[in-house]
Amino acid sequence: MKKEEEETQAQPEIDEVALTLNPVVGLSVEDLIKAGDTLMREAIRQPGVALTHTGRLWQEWGRILAGTSDIELDPKDRRFADPAFKDNPVYRTTAKGWLAWQRAVEDWVGAVGFNETDRQRADFLAKLVTDVFAPTNFLLGNPSALKKAVDSRGESLVKGFANYLSDLRTNQGMPSQVDKSAFTVGENLANTPGAVVYRHPILELIQYQPQTEKVQARPLFFVPAQINKFYLYDISPDKSLVNYLVSEGFQVFTVSWRNPTEEHRDWGLTHYIDALDEAIDVTLEITGQDAINGIGACAGGITFATVLGYLAGKGDLDKVGSLTLMVNVLETHSDDSVMGLFATDETIEAARKRSASQGVLDGNDTARIFNWMRPNDLIWNYVASNYLHGEDPPVFDILYWNNDTTCLPARLHSDFLDIFKDNPFSKHGELNIHDVPIDLSNVTCPVFITGGTTDHITPWEACYRSTQIFGGEKTYILSTAGHIQSLINPPGKSKRKFYTNPDLPVSAQKWLEDVEEHSGSWWPYWAEQLRKWGGGETNAPENLGNDKYPEICPAPGTYVFE
Repeated sequence: MKKEEEETQAQPEIDEVALTLNPVVGLSVEDLIKAGDTLMREAIRQPGVALTHTGRLWQEWGRILAGTSDIELDPKDRRFADPAFKDNPVYRTTAKGWLAWQRAVEDWVGAVGFNETDRQRADFLAKLVTDVFAPTNFLLGNPSALKKAVDSRGESLVKGFANYLSDLRTNQGMPSQVDKSAFTVGENLANTPGAVVYRHPILELIQYQPQTEKVQARPLFFVPAQINKFYLYDISPDKSLVNYLVSEGFQVFTVSWRNPTEEHRDWGLTHYIDALDEAIDVTLEITGQDAINGIGACAGGITFATVLGYLAGKGDLDKVGSLTLMVNVLETHSDDSVMGLFATDETIEAARKRSASQGVLDGNDTARIFNWMRPNDLIWNYVASNYLHGEDPPVFDILYWNNDTTCLPARLHSDFLDIFKDNPFSKHGELNIHDVPIDLSNVTCPVFITGGTTDHITPWEACYRSTQIFGGEKTYILSTAGHIQSLINPPGKSKRKFYTNPDLPVSAQKWLEDVEEHSGSWWPYWAEQLRKWGGGETNAPENLGNDKYPEICPAPGTYVFE
């Protein structure tokens, strides 16, 4: 498959750092510092390597000053998009000098002789440190910021300083990524008509108002990730997956998880499984159907896959007609992501102790760590725009959702850490729920799995591994997008593509060799599959809920505001 370039969209960085990253969160700054200290002490033990690369760096700096260096700035690096870095010799020399230093540090790390995992950790940490000193992070090194300061007679600097003070007061010192004043959940976000029809201490169940006279009989049942608010799937009318599905004639229900506090510290995976099992039964009773078509995204897919393993183990799998897993990883490898590189036994246990001491894994703490996983996109980009240029943060609905953080109960966090550490889904029967062994090879309903070509959070190859776990019919599609943009991928004018291949060999790369390319969004392709599993058409219900489960309050409910 030829690699496709994604279209430029507003704030695409959200793909790289969404908090749906995975449920195994909790790495601290101390973990990164400790890992860096260990790696750097090993490197310093070889002073000859450092001296060699220092000498080479001085030679390269000499060539840059003489104009004979072959170092070129990457035209795709937005930091150096200003023409001054090409036309002005001072800025050109400064940028190339910094780039030469960054490359020298990377070469030094590579020459130390680390094993592969330690080398990747050291590479990440070295880039993290050197990126701090990119010239565009400072006023004198940022020509567009200086020009704006002159043109505005200093007004941009005054506004930037005010933005900085505001972030100190209201955003824990991190640069704001979005203008939060532009959005209100339930008004211009999460506004597809519907109602809460069931409330559990852990979740609310929302049923959406049908938009067609006829609907597919079998309802769709969404399970979002616990680490985020549910409304990513109903983000705004033109991007809403929920709105798309009801307009296509589907009955749609979604879970809205409660945002736990310290008093809910003992809610674990078993409690969430029980809550979902009850919500499925409520959905079936309201619709009068015998099965749902289930949808789980990212960490929600881990929970929902466990539900299916549990239902299969107790002989009740007939309640689920199909499962869709979006950008979800069930079998983890340590090199799947940056987080995985630092998830050693020691850091996992430290994360477990931190959430146990607090009662929850705090979403704000998680967000700050994730920002440092992609600092150029999620920190320095906003330092330059908000502070140096004095610009307001962007108005972007998905970034608003991403900053609307939630917590995980300490026990659920611990259960997720065990899943990450032990990989029980690839070891049939190792995980137990109420003494029922979870064996996903016994899940024989159709399973539809998605991945994104540029997903750095749940890499598409890792998502593909789930095709080898389930026991029934499986479909895998690969979209040309990242983590969030492969999910929120509405039909329309787009350069997006997706790829299919009915053969599912063990190797993801082998699967890729024989794919068929399709233009546009994968949503219509998926909708056609859902219709095959939909149980035929029936009249749309006139009212939401039923006598036993009447409407409690309008969508998006109450838990979403906690």
